[in-house]
Amino acid sequence: MGRAYQNRKESIAKTAATKSKIYSKYGRQIYVVAKQGGTDPGANLSLRGLIDSARKDQVPAHVIQNALDKASGVGGEDYSTARYEGFGPGNCMVLVECLTDNPNRTIGEVRNCFTKSKCKLGAPGSVAHMFDHCAIFSFAGDDEDAVLEALMEADVDVTDVESENGLITVFAPHTEYAKTQHALTEAFGQELEFEVQEIQFIPQTTMEISADDMPMMTRLLDMLEDCDDVQRVFHNAILPE
Repeated sequence: MGRAYQNRKESIAKTAATKSKIYSKYGRQIYVVAKQGGTDPGANLSLRGLIDSARKDQVPAHVIQNALDKASGVGGEDYSTARYEGFGPGNCMVLVECLTDNPNRTIGEVRNCFTKSKCKLGAPGSVAHMFDHCAIFSFAGDDEDAVLEALMEADVDVTDVESENGLITVFAPHTEYAKTQHALTEAFGQELEFEVQEIQFIPQTTMEISADDMPMMTRLLDMLEDCDDVQRVFHNAILPE
């Protein structure tokens, strides 16, 4: 699971958005999470984790505050989540997460990305079943047994715990996000700093993309990254470093 996760992180890094796009994406995510679970980071652990990630990515405080203000009812935006599934070059599987205030516009833009890169947008459920929806936490450490014991004592339904290069990475079902975060901070202190604390899709299997298919895969990822409504893209392709 860890290797698939790292492959996705590396592929996304290669198509990183500009700062303004990053700010916009975080702003929408914060708005939706705050709207769903409340604007108090102390009571909404998902929001707290998202704000921490935004700060690590150097998102300005006013962008975060504006999103919280809108979630409190100041401002007219109303975003909803949307997820699209499809098949990329070489028949690899692709998941696209969006936040949108106009679903018709968003699906049109996503379909255009697939069509222009000679890929196929699929029906809901066509590839999602081949991904695990995981909560992921990474932090400095090397004693994975102690981490696993702490999580089991807290009755967390942990999927996997890995230790590599001085980092512990915990994988749990996405429904266990808040419980996992609480258990880790209770066991290792509130000052525990997470390198990663997020929910994402991890492919159950991976596949290599041929050299002939790489140009279209790159085109697909670049076009999706340029769509304002697209928040994150997940796939099971192994891309060259």
